[in-house]
Amino acid sequence: MVDEADQGGEARKISVVVPCYNEADNVIPMHDAITEQFAKALPGYDYDIIFIDNCSTDGTRDKLRLLCAQDERTRVILNSRNFGQFNSPFYGMCQADGDAVITICCDFQDPVDLIPKFVHAWEEGHTVVSAIKTNSDEGRVLRLLRTCYYKLIRKMSDVSQIEHFTGTGLYDQRFIQVLKDLDDPQPFLRGIVAELGPANRKDIPYRQAGRRAGKTHNSFTTLYDAAMLSFTSYTKVPLRLATIGGFVVSAITLLLAVVFLVLKLLNWNQYAAGMAPLVILVLLIGSTQTFFIGLLGEYVLTINSRTMKRPLVVEEERLNWPADRPRKGEGPRE
Repeated sequence: MVDEADQGGEARKISVVVPCYNEADNVIPMHDAITEQFAKALPGYDYDIIFIDNCSTDGTRDKLRLLCAQDERTRVILNSRNFGQFNSPFYGMCQADGDAVITICCDFQDPVDLIPKFVHAWEEGHTVVSAIKTNSDEGRVLRLLRTCYYKLIRKMSDVSQIEHFTGTGLYDQRFIQVLKDLDDPQPFLRGIVAELGPANRKDIPYRQAGRRAGKTHNSFTTLYDAAMLSFTSYTKVPLRLATIGGFVVSAITLLLAVVFLVLKLLNWNQYAAGMAPLVILVLLIGSTQTFFIGLLGEYVLTINSRTMKRPLVVEEERLNWPADRPRKGEGPRE
């Protein structure tokens, strides 16, 4: 592969977006590792590093200010509060102006040496390059649950979802423009890439390492949010099951009601006596209704959040940002 800079042309620019939250021990090593990759493996490219901080409270912001003072290629967006694991990186991608945009986690679980592989695949003509976890240091039970989830969502969705894809990868600026045009206040990047990504997408396998430092920010709540967002955004099967299940339960209860009425009219007390059948019937109906109402509530919650048209994030401050680079949806900054 020959870089444009080696041919005498203007160097193509790569923007590396690094979402972070309470990563005080990782932001400086991550910056240095990215810089080293471009110096050694991609010397013919221009680049910048965009950290988008989701309102860290552990000193991460002090480290980011230090990086900005030392390196003019480092840009920082400071969010006014924590806007979640999906909105913040998506917003950061939409602010990048590189010919290609790379996203990578700040905890070093995604190897930094993937960056040259992403760029080489991009130069081969691939508009989107996705990093796919083929193995990881996470527990076997958790990985098994993830695998089952991916297989389930693939079977239930009209869109062929990408297994073990977390969003890390490279995106050509043409695809970034697609993301900007979506105007989705609750974007699920993994599903968007699967649904709207180009046919020439390339997947690069890798082994996910453990965190370099700090504690994971994933919890049952964040994992549940991710699962529900993908289900409610890309599947109709649960709603269809709710409809079919409702019809089936209604038919069963109507049949049982007729049976009990006939038994009562025939005075077959030995069959119709007692409250146990009635209690069981009421519990069956109640539990079924509660489950499907909760399921419908998840869909309504997703619809509600999308119709509110709230901003992806609210910025508190930008650091080291060129004055001629406007925010998404705004005119040039003064």
